This record gives sequence, C-alpha cells and structure tokens, in this order.
Amino acid sequence: MIPAQQDFPYTIRIVTEILSSNGSTSMASVCGTSLALMDAGVPIKQHIAGIAMGLMMDKQGNYKILTDIQGPEDHHGDMDCKVAGTKDGITAVQMDVKIEGILPNVLGEVMEQAKKARLEILEKMNGLIDKPRSELSSYAPRITSIKIPKEKIGGVIGTGGKTIHGIIDQSGAIVDIEEDGTVYITGETKESVEKAIALIKQIVKEYEVGEIVEGTVSKILDFGVVVEISPNKEGLVHISELANRRVGSVEEVVKVGQVISVKVIEVLPDGKIRLSLKQATNLDEAVSSRQNHNRSEK
Repeated sequence: MIPAQQDFPYTIRIVTEILSSNGSTSMASVCGTSLALMDAGVPIKQHIAGIAMGLMMDKQGNYKILTDIQGPEDHHGDMDCKVAGTKDGITAVQMDVKIEGILPNVLGEVMEQAKKARLEILEKMNGLIDKPRSELSSYAPRITSIKIPKEKIGGVIGTGGKTIHGIIDQSGAIVDIEEDGTVYITGETKESVEKAIALIKQIVKEYEVGEIVEGTVSKILDFGVVVEISPNKEGLVHISELANRRVGSVEEVVKVGQVISVKVIEVLPDGKIRLSLKQATNLDEAVSSRQNHNRSEK
C-alpha cells in the first residue's frame, strides 16, 4: 500500500492517541491511519480498514461469533481475532485464543463475517475521502528525488563542493547525491525544492546548437566575452559574434554583470560552448518584426 521510495522518499511515522476505549484500539488505529495518510497527501493505493472479531463458546461446542468486540467481550470471550485489509483482500491478521483451538469451519465463518464488516467500514471511509489529496499537507517538509547521469555528478558538486553549496544557499533546500546519480532534495517549502531542482537541471542540461539561452556576462577578454549560461557552465562569445558591425572594443557592446540572450552555435567534443549575441539578437528582431507585421495585417 505504501508507495515505493523513489516515488515517495519519506520515512512515515504514525502516532495514534486513544483517549478512551470500548473496543479494539489497534483496529481503530488502522482505520484512522489510513484516513490520515490520504488526508495528508501520502499516495497510498487504497484504504485499509480493520475489525476485531470475538468468539463465545460453551463446553458443548455451541458458539457465537462477535463483530467489533467491546472491552467485556474481549475480556470474557474465547477469542480476539483482528483482521485488516482492503476491498480486495486481507493484509494482516492477529489472533489470540483462550481455548485449545478453533475448527476450520468456525474460522471460515469468522473471516467471512469480518469481510462483511470490513467492506462496510471501507464504504464509510471512502465516503469521507476516497483518494490521496493531490498536494502534501502544508505541515510536511518537501522531499523529492531526481536522477542525473553519473558523469554529471562532479559538475553538480563542483570543486570543493562549491557548486552544491551554492545550490543550497540559493534555494534553502538540502541536496544529497547518491553514487548512482539519484539526487534527494529536501526543503521546508515547495518553492525551495523547485528552486534547487531548477538549478540542478541547469547544470546537467545538454545544450543544443541553435538553442537560445539567457546568461550573465562573467568576464571580458580582448577577443570576446565569457557568458555564464548556468551554474558552473560558461560559453564564449567571440568578438566577431557580438554585433553585425565591426566592434573595436568588447565593452562597446556588453559589460560584466549584464544579462543577455545568446544563441548556441557550436558544442565542442570537450564540452566547451561557442555562443553568438548577434544571431540571437537578429532572431529576436525577426520574431518581433513578424509579430508586428501580423498585427498590422489584422
């Protein structure tokens, strides 16, 4: 019933406080837990309900099966059989007896009567909530996981952990990376986790020729400009790719810290990226011109 770790990487701890009792506290805990998990947004597959069955038998073998036993029936009875399960079948059974044994036909009746009661309880539970809420409770920390290529792990960690610490500082989330490339992200809010995921995806992103990306000018050289297009990932715009005119000095066009749109024009085998500012600018102008032309025709 509990989702797989890769789908829901939480440790779940349930606390049930029984304020008063006149029946089976354990089966009440089963029903309450199932409702609580769905209400909290835990993606369990379906509800589980439980029922406590009892038995009264005399010396002649005459017997009476009891459903949802109360305290005195448990104390004076000959059996306490707890049955939990879904609409499809039994998930757990626990039984205590005070007599030498129970015949198979009697046990069969117990299970059949327990099934009838369980299905009735499940119907009531499904009437309250029949599937997990789409969002986790606002009181629950956000935990999620993504998978990155193993060869990208070093890039996410960075030299001396610089990159991963930067992700943690910017997002406020905790990031842990396993050797197989599984990355666990934990945060107090949904926004912090999503921010960390976005930063990681930027780092491991495979850039394609022709793609338009946004970056920040990080360094100016005599022959061009270095642009940071994602954390720990930079590309070079040669001076000839800055503008559709002769550029005497790089600083005529851009300055350090400026955010610009650039076009990926080449990805080298060693991972280095060549960028173009003028081609991205021309594309933006062409799109803008076409949109204006279409509006004027209308």
